[in-house]
Amino acid sequence: MDAIIIGGGKIGYNLLKTVKERNHNVVLIEKNKDTCIKISEDIDANIICGDGTDPEVLLDSGINNAEIVAAVTGTDEENIVICQIAQVSFHIKKTIARVNNPKNIAMFKALGVDRIVCSTALIADMIQYELDNDEYKMIQTFERGSMILVEVVINQNHPWCNKKIRDLLLNECVIVSIINNEKITYPKGETLICENDAVLFITNHQTLQEMMKKSSNGGTKYAQRKG
Repeated sequence: MDAIIIGGGKIGYNLLKTVKERNHNVVLIEKNKDTCIKISEDIDANIICGDGTDPEVLLDSGINNAEIVAAVTGTDEENIVICQIAQVSFHIKKTIARVNNPKNIAMFKALGVDRIVCSTALIADMIQYELDNDEYKMIQTFERGSMILVEVVINQNHPWCNKKIRDLLLNECVIVSIINNEKITYPKGETLICENDAVLFITNHQTLQEMMKKSSNGGTKYAQRKG
């Protein structure tokens, strides 16, 4: 895989180092000469000192052979311009952009950027969940943060307690495993969820918020027996 990273800040530096360690061909473009020199002293990689919004610089970096362009500079405006040039002028199929201001996420999506990473929004969501509810723990995010892996430890009042998987109303939610006394169970329809089970499931933010509210209210609408 050939990849181009634009932006030599902390994110660009660590991204370059990680991609190199995974034996992919990668080029880093950075405006600041001193930053380029510092990175080149630490990492044996192709580093170009130039403006990532300049098509000539992108050509020099080998963008015509690149599969992925990642724009991770410190400004959203620059990152969106880079992704647009990569897609429109060089027909790059996969673009990844760092978004610094969560308010700009919709604009990046509307302009067709394939992958958006907004650490501010992700951390804000994690803080919100930690403050709202100690019962549910966010473990991992997927799909640009739109999907999340969550752990909930079942107490006797939880609506899933003493229910079989097949009897739960799981809308936009998939239970992936149940852990009890370090034993992992990959659930089937007949699997019974018991008190003190740690249940791992994948869902989205809206569904999780609804689950947390219903759980705190006793969860009478969250699980029920089928016919």
